[in-house]
Amino acid sequence: MPDRLTWCEVSREALLANLAEFRRIVGAGCRLAPVVKSNAYGHGLLTASRVFLDGGADALCVNDLWEAARLRDEGIAAPIHVLGYVPPRQAADAVGLGVTLVVYDRDVLLALDAAGAAAGATVEVHVKLETGTNRQGVDLAGARLLAGCARGLSRVRVTGLATHFADIEDTTDHTFARRQLGEFGAAAEALRADGIGLSARNVGNSAATILWPEAHMDMVRLGIGAYGMWPSKETYVSAALTHRNRVTLRPALTWKTVVAQVKEVPAGEYVGYGRTYRTTHSSRIAVLPVGYYDGYDRGLSNLAYVLVKGRRAQVRGRVCMNMIMVDVSDVPGVAAGDEAVLMGAQGGEALTAEQFATWAGTINYEVTTRIAESVPRVEV
Repeated sequence: MPDRLTWCEVSREALLANLAEFRRIVGAGCRLAPVVKSNAYGHGLLTASRVFLDGGADALCVNDLWEAARLRDEGIAAPIHVLGYVPPRQAADAVGLGVTLVVYDRDVLLALDAAGAAAGATVEVHVKLETGTNRQGVDLAGARLLAGCARGLSRVRVTGLATHFADIEDTTDHTFARRQLGEFGAAAEALRADGIGLSARNVGNSAATILWPEAHMDMVRLGIGAYGMWPSKETYVSAALTHRNRVTLRPALTWKTVVAQVKEVPAGEYVGYGRTYRTTHSSRIAVLPVGYYDGYDRGLSNLAYVLVKGRRAQVRGRVCMNMIMVDVSDVPGVAAGDEAVLMGAQGGEALTAEQFATWAGTINYEVTTRIAESVPRVEV
């Protein structure tokens, strides 16, 4: 099959360096569980998973059983923790894949118990505690009921308790997040008083792992930080204020394409659909074979730039489904076949996911995750 004309290069060295940095932060006694859901935040599920395991990750976190099955099909035998919804009808699949799951539903526990009995296997689960995000989860009373239900089952064992912070990344005022952490600690003590042995308490995302040693507990779920990106500007500022900013993160992803055509466009001509850009002088326009189908946001029309020969080339006209046009009037020697960087570094210039996010009015998470899975990820 012919190669795609746009691809992402994923730096093995950067991923390993980021994982090593978080190991330094949490120490040897805390399990590192990088989150590889959503195609590893756009970095390639299989590529990132293998590198993280080579770097000493203790487990991998996915969103659903489809992702877990892909990892198992590729021979990955490491512990896999499923963070998202698993319906009762998928209980046998979960048992067969040998994963741990987040639970907040009695019917799921019963289905897992039946599936475990049929397979002769025991399933470990983490109860999801609701502390203020109001997504998945149950309150303390519900958590105790679920844990009590599991104690009466022969094939299900509660080993973990989890919650999710609502705004730890969004502000430098962590009053609400501190309240959540307090509620979580109280819940863990209550479950232990009920005789539930918790060996996998986990609350730490990238921000909490960087900012709060007390949030490390038994396991941290590393998301955006594992890929070399800060969770937010507020997290960086908070780290600086608490002198925990001595953290080096290395972005691992570079998104590239090639120049398909270079054409001379006279002054006064329009470029692209809707005639949203008109040249004011004779211009050299390069056509790049990448568009919003590939995840290059249409909102970047007439706004973003790419890097060609280490120099900035402004996007002209609307982003199309399969191509964009950029102005290379001031970039000498550009020809068809030349490499263009959509995100990453080239020469002395760099174009970050954070800059992309600013242009598109979103966050760096969405920018990398939305790069289509049809775009190849190449480990370099």
